Amino acid sequence: MATKTTEHNATTQTGWVSFIGTGPGDPTLLTVRAVDLIRSAEVVITDVPDHETLVAGLVSDPAVEVVDGGFGGAADLAQAARGKHVLAAAKAGRRVARLVAGDAGLWSTVAEEAQAVAKAGIGFEIVPGVSDVTAVPAYAGIPVATGEQGSVAVVRCQGGSARLAGIDWASYADQATLVLLGALTCLGEVSVALIAAGRPATTPVAVTSGGTTTNQVTVAGTLETIAAQVRGAGLSDGAVTVVGEVVSLRETLSWFETKPLFGWRVLVPRTKDQAGELSATLRGFGAVPDEVPTISVEPPRNPLQMDKAVRGLVEGRYEWIAFTSVNAVKAVREKFEEYGLDARAFSGLKIAAVGDKTSAAISAWGLRADLVPSGEQSAAGLLEDWPEYDELLDPINRVFLPRADIATENLVAGLIDLGWEVDDVTAYRTVRAAPPPAPIREAIKSGKFDAVVFTSSSTVRNLVGIAGKPHTSTVIAVIGPATAKTAEENGLRVDVLAPSPSIEALTDALADFGTARREAMIAAGQPVTKPSERRAATRRRASST
Repeated sequence: MATKTTEHNATTQTGWVSFIGTGPGDPTLLTVRAVDLIRSAEVVITDVPDHETLVAGLVSDPAVEVVDGGFGGAADLAQAARGKHVLAAAKAGRRVARLVAGDAGLWSTVAEEAQAVAKAGIGFEIVPGVSDVTAVPAYAGIPVATGEQGSVAVVRCQGGSARLAGIDWASYADQATLVLLGALTCLGEVSVALIAAGRPATTPVAVTSGGTTTNQVTVAGTLETIAAQVRGAGLSDGAVTVVGEVVSLRETLSWFETKPLFGWRVLVPRTKDQAGELSATLRGFGAVPDEVPTISVEPPRNPLQMDKAVRGLVEGRYEWIAFTSVNAVKAVREKFEEYGLDARAFSGLKIAAVGDKTSAAISAWGLRADLVPSGEQSAAGLLEDWPEYDELLDPINRVFLPRADIATENLVAGLIDLGWEVDDVTAYRTVRAAPPPAPIREAIKSGKFDAVVFTSSSTVRNLVGIAGKPHTSTVIAVIGPATAKTAEENGLRVDVLAPSPSIEALTDALADFGTARREAMIAAGQPVTKPSERRAATRRRASST
């Protein structure tokens, strides 16, 4: 991560250090206090590589200094070096957020660093984080303690054979549940020691790596079998192991790994600005969205038409302005800012929005949409609710329609049929984006994506144009009949069709597909796999019926 600096007058402020536990991996498990402190910090010192993504999502000020103190990072800092950096920044009067993976109060270096900060007379606080000890098993469907089995012991196994030899395993023989940290590489030794200490060889055991993230993998077995089972399972060294009868509850309480799209890599052919809601909803179903822009939004080649329309709006030439996309709102707003205008120029003008998202963009400008379709949120739905022109009620018969250069003529024709005159103005152009990086193109063609979600016909055409057809194993989900038709015309078989043209309906339909697919595999006695793990031999073709 690039290091960014800021000028600071050390004589005007007193430094402060916040030691912040960031939890087991899922950034949504951050405490509210942690989020506030990270956002207000002047210096952020990370602990593990995953913190880079976490910080990027919370810190937008380029003046904030971000120091990569994680193990294995490009600017990797040893513990002593991290402590010195914390002290130096705080002594300079800066607000420091020292991020600590997991819980800041459990097996971390916080105690040593905090003592050094206190010795220097600098104020500090320790913000606990969600602990791996309880969170990872909970995400695996294993409560480490229940009403009947409430005795829990936590054993840290890192340190190799010498460390293990110093552990009195007999003292844990009566504990209902053992949570082992760092035991993956020595699980065979630990299992033998526990059996020798009196634990039955049939005691249930579960090992979970990547806990609380969509990379989570859990292997379940017994003390007798688990060491062999985890070999070749691809588990990471940070795995959490649970030993005890509570592991058997996983059969009924596994909620995270059984999400409809758990671990699915889903291609979202939209820009990051446009994909926010779609990607967030997919993550909620357990998917890993990968955003690949297929179009680029650019100003019109000839801005004179837009300039004339905006002047006409200010002069009262129009009765209505109709926004059919968020991009249209953005284009008009940018033109207003260029002319030094604000929302007051809309006084007396009626505003129509094609749907809730466009209406929200209008509201963010300080305006309110007078017309939003009560039914289908589309141009057709807008026409259903649009009033006919009445020369007695409407002093002006003209509509300003700022749109993309590739917009269809249906809305214009419909408004004319209702008696209105329409200024159909190109407010922005949509052009095909540059091809994605080679690894993405290869993943699309070779079936490494489990699904792709198409939200318009143009996303289908553009994705195929810049990256090629998705592999036959990839599930194709589309937002409506028009998009489905375009997909079929491009040689793709549609697997999922949203019942209504909305992001929510599209993701719900894909989740229902994932659930039905999972249930069918379980009913057939097959292991549950992702689409990318069950590839057909030939490329998908549109059906002939």
